[in-house]
Amino acid sequence: MTILVTGGAGFIGANFVLDWLSAGGEPVVNLDKLTYAGNLANLASVSADPRHHFVQGDIADQAAVESLLATHRPRAIVHFAAESHVDRSIHGPGDFIQTNVVGTFRLLEAARGHWQSLPSGEREAFRFLHVSTDEVYGTLAETDPAFSESTAYAPNSPYSASKAASDHLVRAWHHTYGLPVLTTNCSNNYGPFQFPEKLIPLMIANALEGKPLPVYGDGGQVRDWLFVGDHCEAIRTVLARGRPGEVYNVGGNAEKRNLEVVHALCDALQALRPRDGGYRDLVAFVADRPGHDRRYAIDARKIRDELGWSPRESFASGLARTLRWYLANAEWVAQVRSGEYRRWIERNYEKRVPR
Repeated sequence: MTILVTGGAGFIGANFVLDWLSAGGEPVVNLDKLTYAGNLANLASVSADPRHHFVQGDIADQAAVESLLATHRPRAIVHFAAESHVDRSIHGPGDFIQTNVVGTFRLLEAARGHWQSLPSGEREAFRFLHVSTDEVYGTLAETDPAFSESTAYAPNSPYSASKAASDHLVRAWHHTYGLPVLTTNCSNNYGPFQFPEKLIPLMIANALEGKPLPVYGDGGQVRDWLFVGDHCEAIRTVLARGRPGEVYNVGGNAEKRNLEVVHALCDALQALRPRDGGYRDLVAFVADRPGHDRRYAIDARKIRDELGWSPRESFASGLARTLRWYLANAEWVAQVRSGEYRRWIERNYEKRVPR
């Protein structure tokens, strides 16, 4: 028995692979294109584990995926591979359409052929789990109810639009062809191995170097924060017990304004690595992102009531674990912040003059 994981060298995918193997799961075939966000260093601890088979490749290469499926005959596919950064999608939407839409389509087609080739018992047990985002639902006002699985889609960025399209493809392949799919829509993840263009690792890296902490607009945007280890457990739970064709929202029960997150990080870092005057004075408000969604919030009652999953970490405990990991892994941070990353930071922030 084997599972195929796409995007398993990225932030959430790598954490899932490590979590899966540590929990005693069956072998993993890990397919990753190794773009800027894919990093084999994330998987160093399982590099010699015979249960982990890494393959560099593109989900949009249908023939290559079909060959992998024929060779390894996985009983499930867990699909993380995606372009996933809103700011990057604003600068270059084409990559998001290619990977998130075209790539998911070709992966679904390869999965459909594989599933149809399986003997009846294996065909009934097969699952295709698609990992998506709460951003497909759009934005909420301060008093609106949280996103549920029945919330209408209203994506507002090229990134969220491309993920919404991929969600619709996954749904259609279930209703048209019977492919046994599962979809999870998660809130903002944070934790070890996150590429440091995202809010929390960017703030940690800049703070440790005494650089400005760029906060978009007034910092009042609200997100629900989910520790990546909790997310991995949720995915394992949905894969094991979720009902084919169903969607499960996964949240951390931790709605926070961005500025509140940055202040909490500054205070936690001050306790571990004191700085004269603290870190809050490094906060610099910069021009907002175009079309920036104001609030996301997740109603995760369905996964709790049906499958018995709830997050283990509070925001405070998850942030503390994250901060300790980044402080202990300065070499990993230094490696990923070179080259392409530096060019991206310059491109995205050079014209955002502090207010």
